Amino acid sequence: MTNSDKRLFLIDAYAMIFRGYYALIRNPRLTSKGFDTSAIFGFTNSLIELIRREKPTHLAVVFDVGKENVRTADFTEYKANRSDTPEAIKNAVPYIHRILEAMHIPILGVEGYEADDVIGTIANKAEKEGYTTFMVTPDKDFAQLVTDKIKIYKPGLKGGDVEILGVEEVKAKYEIEDPKQVIDFLAMMGDAVDNIPGLEGVGEKTAMKFLKEFGSIENLLANTSQLKGKLKEKVENSAERGILSKKLATIICDVPVEFHQEQYDLDIPDFEKVREIFDEIEFRRLYENLYRAFHNEQSEISNQQSANESDSKPVSQKAESGKQNALQLDLFADFEALEQSTSTTLNIETTDKIYQYIDTEKAQKILVKNLLAQKVVCFDTETTSLNEMETELIGMSFCYRKGLAYYI
Repeated sequence: MTNSDKRLFLIDAYAMIFRGYYALIRNPRLTSKGFDTSAIFGFTNSLIELIRREKPTHLAVVFDVGKENVRTADFTEYKANRSDTPEAIKNAVPYIHRILEAMHIPILGVEGYEADDVIGTIANKAEKEGYTTFMVTPDKDFAQLVTDKIKIYKPGLKGGDVEILGVEEVKAKYEIEDPKQVIDFLAMMGDAVDNIPGLEGVGEKTAMKFLKEFGSIENLLANTSQLKGKLKEKVENSAERGILSKKLATIICDVPVEFHQEQYDLDIPDFEKVREIFDEIEFRRLYENLYRAFHNEQSEISNQQSANESDSKPVSQKAESGKQNALQLDLFADFEALEQSTSTTLNIETTDKIYQYIDTEKAQKILVKNLLAQKVVCFDTETTSLNEMETELIGMSFCYRKGLAYYI
């Protein structure tokens, strides 16, 4: 995989959960038993659409963990103005965790830090490994992290277009020279959402003006002699508050969390487990969207593998013998439609066949898990010779269901 192919998406969990919930607030989704699934549906639908649209190579969802963090230690009123979390969202989070686990998507969070900090730390570590990271969030605070390889991915509302903010977009939006100045912007004007106080008497327009003139809050406070009247007095009197605000607004990028690339690989979901959860909360159509998102992507990958490997890999040779009907799918494919479409005249040409080449450690683990769950498994060895005294093992084929086989 080249560096240009390495695309990591980090989802700000609660920002997206709240967004999904309030998008449906006027027309909430309720199960037949009256359970509000708006937050679950909104988040999961956005997640599936992200996977379908962007086809990330790596993905993780990041949650806030615990109520206390490094910022509340510095300022007890940090985020104290927020109302209680709606009960529907509290009830939604365990289901979202279950869905993510069934989809094999990593769930991240570090006690004492906010999701912003974990995302910032992982994004910086990934950048050093050549990844382009997309921070999936509507939160403006993340603009301070933007570089040539780290961007904000802001999903559109009510069918609107996705907004991707890179360096130039952030500079234009805030009229600044460097995305890191967003920290000073927030420190000067404050942030009502997070209850960051800012400088007294300074709003958005004044903060932009100060940034153009002074570049940072420290330089502003060192040159208040250039200010006039009441504004000068207010800024000087709230200088200490402004410096605290900058600390509160700064996303921490050295959280004790590691970036092990293989843990973030976009994996094939356990479709059966996902279906069970969706059935439980009556998501009838969402499963189809999920399956289609991964089915199409996996088919594209497998077709490319087949094209690249047809001269050397046994699975491609086997697929060629039944090329009219053979498909390359995933380990958890839903084969019901496939079986229903099978011709009544069964032979090698008319029977649909699915051959999967297992070429990653993660895929091997999934296959082994599936094999161990079977009562009967058929297998065959692929060798260099029929002479048992001189032959070498080059691979093994496994089958435990009609029309479905794997090769390692």
